[in-house]
Amino acid sequence: MLLFASADAGDCNARAVSPSVTFPLPAPPFGIVPTQDGCWLFVSMVGGPVSHAGIAGLRRTDGRVELQRWFPVNSLGALGMTLTHDGKLLVIAAGDDVRFLDVARLIAGNGDPALGQLSDGDGAGSVYANITADDKLLFVSDEDQRSITVIDLEKARASGYQSEAAAIIGKIPVGERPIALTFSPDGKTLYTTSEAALPEWKWPKACAPEGSKSAKAKVTSVPEGAVIVVDVARAKANPSEAVVARVPAGCSPERMAIAPAGDRIYVTARDSNAVLVFDTGKLVSDATHARIATMAVVSAPVTVVVIDHGRKVIAGNSNRFGAGNQPLTLTVLDAVEMKTLGQIAVGAIPPEMALSADGHTLFLTNFGSKSLQVMDVDRLPIQ
Repeated sequence: MLLFASADAGDCNARAVSPSVTFPLPAPPFGIVPTQDGCWLFVSMVGGPVSHAGIAGLRRTDGRVELQRWFPVNSLGALGMTLTHDGKLLVIAAGDDVRFLDVARLIAGNGDPALGQLSDGDGAGSVYANITADDKLLFVSDEDQRSITVIDLEKARASGYQSEAAAIIGKIPVGERPIALTFSPDGKTLYTTSEAALPEWKWPKACAPEGSKSAKAKVTSVPEGAVIVVDVARAKANPSEAVVARVPAGCSPERMAIAPAGDRIYVTARDSNAVLVFDTGKLVSDATHARIATMAVVSAPVTVVVIDHGRKVIAGNSNRFGAGNQPLTLTVLDAVEMKTLGQIAVGAIPPEMALSADGHTLFLTNFGSKSLQVMDVDRLPIQ
């Protein structure tokens, strides 16, 4: 079956005949990271057999996406990932550890790509990672420790990824279950989410516990989660004092995407069934008025991405507490008029999206369907 239009030999970014093509994977996928040239996709796997817990390397060329590499990580599998901006290092959040893989070896299939690992604490629940544009600082969300670990990546490389004492600068205290790690365009600010406020913040109870009888009855017994603003320079010097603002962000805020200009962030509030829009200029100076819009989506949104030069936002409806692994949708939102444009049919429980460097291709992992979905941004199949 012809899936892509014809292209010159070696064209990694060949355009699809169909606006959306789905490829099966051997285990439930979580994160996805494309290389800068678009020729390789790295997909993290979790929740399948031990033999299928790790990193898949998929080659994109001449209109095909093929699984060509496999590297095991641990029995828990791999979660969030990020590439250094020099393209040499793949960093993986993997439970209690942060793992480092040599990209060239992973692509070539020659030699062991594992360079080493650092532990950010027993039971850390490392789930997400991101790196500053100069490749000097690495931030890791520790979902089960109410913190973000700050790592000096230059020292980690120099120590062969073996010395936590040399590489780990410290931890940024945040709220319950931090996840998102999004930099401002100038790199001076890091935005993160926490699914619920800490008791000492004394925020009012505004949400019901997800998946519980109270949730069905909408009995409020927990506070909203938060968008947390981190000063990157302070995080390098003194992580414990790096938080400069905390702003309520709905019930169970999860992922985040930022507008190209850096003036807005879009946050999925999973238990609010909404994407919240914040004015970044007001998060510190006028927190009460920082939230400028709430856009309703279908069910328990998690992943989110900004496309079309900031004109559209796409949120993935996970239906996390619904019944079964049924096909779901992405909600496409107009970021200018703050309205819904429609839905895109996808697989079950979509956890992560990534955009190609040229902005024309969207990659989506379908955890419940064990598949990768590749979509043409210029011809989205909106229903």
